[in-house]
Amino acid sequence: MLMSASSEFVVLCREQMMLLAQGLGASLSVVYLTQELVEAPANEAKLVPVVVYPETAVGRQGLNALALPNFNQKLLTAAQEISTSSREFDTADPTASNSQQELLSGDQIFLPLIYEDVMMGLLVTAREDRAWNQQERSQIERIAQTLTIACILDQRRTWLEVQLHQQQILQEKQQDLLDNLLHQFRNPLTALRTFGKLLIKRLRAGDANTEVAESIVRESDRLQELLQKFDEVIDLSAEDLAPLKLPEKNEVFVEATIEKDNKPVLLLPGTGEKKIECHLTDVLQPLLVSAQAIAHERNLELITNIPFNLPLVSINPKALTEVLSNLIDNALKYTPAGGKILIQVGQEKDNLQGVAITDTGPGIPPQDIEHLGERHYRGVQAKTEIPGTGLGLAIAKQLVEQMQGKIEVFSPALTSTISSPQAPGTTFIVWVPVVSG
Repeated sequence: MLMSASSEFVVLCREQMMLLAQGLGASLSVVYLTQELVEAPANEAKLVPVVVYPETAVGRQGLNALALPNFNQKLLTAAQEISTSSREFDTADPTASNSQQELLSGDQIFLPLIYEDVMMGLLVTAREDRAWNQQERSQIERIAQTLTIACILDQRRTWLEVQLHQQQILQEKQQDLLDNLLHQFRNPLTALRTFGKLLIKRLRAGDANTEVAESIVRESDRLQELLQKFDEVIDLSAEDLAPLKLPEKNEVFVEATIEKDNKPVLLLPGTGEKKIECHLTDVLQPLLVSAQAIAHERNLELITNIPFNLPLVSINPKALTEVLSNLIDNALKYTPAGGKILIQVGQEKDNLQGVAITDTGPGIPPQDIEHLGERHYRGVQAKTEIPGTGLGLAIAKQLVEQMQGKIEVFSPALTSTISSPQAPGTTFIVWVPVVSG
């Protein structure tokens, strides 16, 4: 299907038809473009008028009132099968009104705009006072050739703009996938580095495994540096990047946008897997082992309150692991040395069971809480030296919603057991569905 004509192409057509009128005395000229019919059989098409000159010739009847010859063949056909002589076309549709017939009265010429055996459109011109001579016909054919070249260039330009638009959207989706992968990579890397350091401390002097443990820490540090470089790339703003432009004389920038209701597919843990019934401790316990080691290294106190005989929940284990890992990692990251982190399980409401993660960090300002869950939003944390990309909560929110759960945020923290006015802290509660009775 041909793409819509640009305003520049319409202006060019009008200028060429002014030449026909002023130089050759044409009383009426019309340019049609071929528009394929989606519901029609293959290769069938109709002609759509795009420019008429002079515009006053049409009057109230509009462009669609112009009578066209009856081709008695498919429009999109080989060039040699289409004659350019007006005498070889059938007369206009006999059902057309007299006023329609009069619009193109006089000596008429119909010149198909053909490129590589494909009919792009049609130039129709008429003169009432005298017939066209051979020299005039040759001039009109050159004008038709000019319009054909202009049409194909216009179509190519539009095609390039569409391709650039689609490419930019694809790049945005790929960027989201890369952001998620890098963020998911960060937590296990931190745990691996911590375990390597603990292993070194526990090995006796001269132990043959010391070199292996030191290699683990060294390579973890190297990965951490590479990850920081990736974070710097992710944080580049639009002003840091040169806009993509078409390689043409008149460069055109096409902004790529993604519809809000057409969310990009994100590479998230557990995507496509079915939910299962299990206890929250099955997911939480392995995370606590890693969190305890990190808390010990950072001089933090990790407190847990997990009762027995908890009801079963319906969850995606991989997805919930990612959610809790992100929230626990944030609590460890934003709590200063000497602080406390409290993890509680067992809260219930509205047939949901909650996991509450409370820290004694600086808290979250009210103006930032309403933006939590937006990708790359960090608020006041962006002004600190604590590294981050603003993706953890966005990923967690989407994963919990996929499980028909929700996340609540409270700052200052809900509990006064560990928090204080000097360290108001924050409480995140992850709510997931309880298995019904």
